[in-house]
Amino acid sequence: MIARMPEIVRALRHRNYRLYFAGQMFSLVGTWMQQIAMGWLTWRLTGSTLLLGVVSFAGQIPILLLAPLGGLWSDRADRRRLLIGTQACALAQAVALAGLTVTGAVQPWHLVTAALVLGCINAVDVPARQSFFVQLVERREDLPNAIALNSFAMNGARLVGPAAAGLIVAAVGEAVCFALNAASYLAVLLALAAIRTRSAKRAASGLRRALADGFRYAFGTPAVRGLLGLIAAVSFAATPYAVLMPAFARDVFAGGAATFGLLMTCAGGGAVVGTVVLAARRSARGLDRTIAAAPFVVGTGVLAFAASGRLWLAVPSLMAVGFGIISAVAGGNTALQTLVRDELRGRVMSIFTMSFLGIAPLGALAAGAAAEHLGVRATLALGALATIAAGIAFLRVRARLAQALDQAASAATGT
Repeated sequence: MIARMPEIVRALRHRNYRLYFAGQMFSLVGTWMQQIAMGWLTWRLTGSTLLLGVVSFAGQIPILLLAPLGGLWSDRADRRRLLIGTQACALAQAVALAGLTVTGAVQPWHLVTAALVLGCINAVDVPARQSFFVQLVERREDLPNAIALNSFAMNGARLVGPAAAGLIVAAVGEAVCFALNAASYLAVLLALAAIRTRSAKRAASGLRRALADGFRYAFGTPAVRGLLGLIAAVSFAATPYAVLMPAFARDVFAGGAATFGLLMTCAGGGAVVGTVVLAARRSARGLDRTIAAAPFVVGTGVLAFAASGRLWLAVPSLMAVGFGIISAVAGGNTALQTLVRDELRGRVMSIFTMSFLGIAPLGALAAGAAAEHLGVRATLALGALATIAAGIAFLRVRARLAQALDQAASAATGT
């Protein structure tokens, strides 16, 4: 039965990837629940858009600073064991957050500290996970599908997690979301314990040279440099819409935690559609067109959302935003992993992680501060225009990316 799986889920033919995928499905729902609960708890305790930006900044700035070391560690260590360690640490962080919240002792500085701790964990975890896919599938041509299905799992969880978190927070409070997230890590830990992978090529040079090799490849290759620049621009200018969502839910739509969860779920729905489109691709050929269109879709969607005054108008706008962001980020991820050599994979994916998750806190902090003075609508509109400008700039390297993807796809299939 597994061998007859449709092409759209062909990576699930591989035992290791099936185990990993199943564990991630549970864990990612918990992750989204915690993210929504932390945002709402911050807003409930402080009522400050600036503090919303600070918590997001604290959760992601370690990735900008530490991800290169995490990527190098991933290229030198057993990635499966490394992931077991990071997931166990994340479980402990969620337990501590649940304990503080259920006892009523939680303060804003606790949330900032918890976010900072998780950010340090993710600086190691995310590059390791991104570079682990190549060891989970035996056929190299199934790697793009594995990446797309992982994005589907993340955004499928984004449909369930925020909506569930909104209902749970409204009914029993944020502590339950934190506790459920802690329990969800057990699923991925069990999956990792059952996985058996082949050895990957390891970096053998010294620390300084190994780091330099990764940056030299990433920024010395025009197509890769252009991809990373586009992803960084989308991350800085567009993704802060999610950080400002609690304020939008209350001040624009006169709603509460359930409205917040609904808005995030709409963006997740668009992202799920985007991942299905990516998963349906048979190869990386033509992926440059999807990536090039993405910033224009994102910018238009954010502009429409910023202008919306009614919930029914916000829904399609947010779906377009979710679709566009996943097309840029997951499409860029697939393109990078198609192009990069195995021995550089961890380091290059750490730079990808910096460009997406590491740049995001700078955008969140800037958006939170700007919203205090300009309001959320004007802040979102400025970010949308900057995203469109980045899309125009990316068009200069699109032809080089298309050529590189064609060559890599031919090498993978022997055609």
